[in-house]
Amino acid sequence: MPAAFGSNRNWWALAALSLAMVAVGLDGTVLSVALPELAGSLDATESDLQWFSSSYLLFLAAAMLPAGLLGDRYGRRRVLVGALSLFALSSAACAYATSPAQFIAARSVLGLGGAGIIVMALSALTVLFSEEERPRAVGIWSAANFLALPIGPLLGGWVLTHHWWGWVFLINVPIAVLGTVVVLALVPESRSAQRPRLDPIGVALSTVGLVGVTYGLIEAGRYGWTDPRAWAVIVGGLAVLVAFCRFEYVIAERRGGRPLLDLSLFRSASYSWGVILVGVVVFANIGVLFTMPQYFQAVRDTDAMGSGVRLLPLIGGLVIGALPADRVARRIGAKYAVAVGFAVLAAGMFLGAATSVDSDTAFVAVWMGLTGAGMGLAMATAASAALSEVSPERSGAGAAVLQAVNKVGGPFGSAVLGSVLLTSYRAHVAVPAPVPDSAGDAVRSGVFDGMAVAAEYASPALRTSVRESFVHGMDVALVVSGGIALAGLALALAFLPATRKRTEAIAQDTEERYDDAPAA
Repeated sequence: MPAAFGSNRNWWALAALSLAMVAVGLDGTVLSVALPELAGSLDATESDLQWFSSSYLLFLAAAMLPAGLLGDRYGRRRVLVGALSLFALSSAACAYATSPAQFIAARSVLGLGGAGIIVMALSALTVLFSEEERPRAVGIWSAANFLALPIGPLLGGWVLTHHWWGWVFLINVPIAVLGTVVVLALVPESRSAQRPRLDPIGVALSTVGLVGVTYGLIEAGRYGWTDPRAWAVIVGGLAVLVAFCRFEYVIAERRGGRPLLDLSLFRSASYSWGVILVGVVVFANIGVLFTMPQYFQAVRDTDAMGSGVRLLPLIGGLVIGALPADRVARRIGAKYAVAVGFAVLAAGMFLGAATSVDSDTAFVAVWMGLTGAGMGLAMATAASAALSEVSPERSGAGAAVLQAVNKVGGPFGSAVLGSVLLTSYRAHVAVPAPVPDSAGDAVRSGVFDGMAVAAEYASPALRTSVRESFVHGMDVALVVSGGIALAGLALALAFLPATRKRTEAIAQDTEERYDDAPAA
């Protein structure tokens, strides 16, 4: 190992990596606050605004596996520093864009930099921390991932109120520069002893497949699951990913090469189910992340900053659940720690399903804190269980797969739970007189449009119907999220090993297949 386990230096390095993760997260949450300002300043259409967000997500997904390969081949610190530099430059390009096309191009490059940061930051944990320390380190990393949820609207709202909108993106530049300096000073360089070949066919297939699935899920969330175009893109993306896995198998098993996707990792139940369960955690928790900002702003009449403040209990709960994850896992085993996390997450979701239009703020804070705690414990332990099976030799590729599943889980959860919420909302909302029937489509398109129509026609009855119907749909979505968490609990108990079970046979098999692979 290039660094001594447990040293203060390693924890300071983790702080730098976490800061970089916060910067990546801020970019997504701040954008939602800045969209109205961008629409006016850049003369952007509704389609442009959708691509402002989608372009970032698509390139983020596309670059996950290639980022892991580049880190294993050229050095993880080197790739991380390059990603931070790219992130800083593209953030500045976003700030100084003068047209929607320029802004979308800058956001696309920003996604590439963000992918490198996300994958390399996680892979560094395998190098910096021992198996015993890793759950706590992953807990801190998890908290940094979600800290941007409340900070983004707060910071973005303040900046947009007092300064030029470009500062929303320029604030990433000093954070990236500081992260670069600290990474160079504290994070040791590491790379695979057997440098993997560049795999252009594998990179192309994985990129097309991940982009296809992610874009299809974004379209399904936007237009509904009945949209044939969304299904065509999703199915096409999945078909390409199947072809990619087959291609990687041929490289590894028949040609003796080192593939972009190390399929031998999936022989380990800890890695396979750790990765899957991280995806389930993200999927389940989208029920809160997707619905609560809308609840606070549309139903409770708060602004973006007020919504960010009310999300703080979720982050506080996540920290409470994630930081002691290592001690919980050592005491009862990873299997039961993850199961407990899912149980707490489900309890919070089911309690949240009792939320009403006039629910007390303290009640909402309690159940959100409970879901955060369950999420923190389950995610930190499941991710650590997966990483425990990844050697420093393959930490880049192993982290890339974990993060790819993580990032696809978000759009998937938003599409599924968004459809549940919208279907329930439409089934319950009523359009009373004197609001004309012609306004019904706008009312049924969502809570914000419904509230706008109610204000336009000064209809208290419609306002009440829209608010109550949305809360009903939100409660149904939270029940579904609770069910997903219970499914995660069952999967953890059924398939996740109670202790680490990495066998010498797996390690030897992987080593033998790669030792003879020629370096590019």
